[in-house]
Amino acid sequence: MKTWMCLVCGFMYDEEAGLPEEGIAPGTPWEEIPNNWHCPECGVTKADFDMVEI
Repeated sequence: MKTWMCLVCGFMYDEEAGLPEEGIAPGTPWEEIPNNWHCPECGVTKADFDMVEI
């Protein structure tokens, strides 16, 4: 499982945890999140996220 960080606000998406409050189940890989999804903190698109090592 990977973690992705918003380059604008620093919001972290952890594939293992998912985002249940956004309708994204735990274990959902980044590739399966719809391209029209937006950062819940600042509203940017998936293009503004990078994978990070934690």
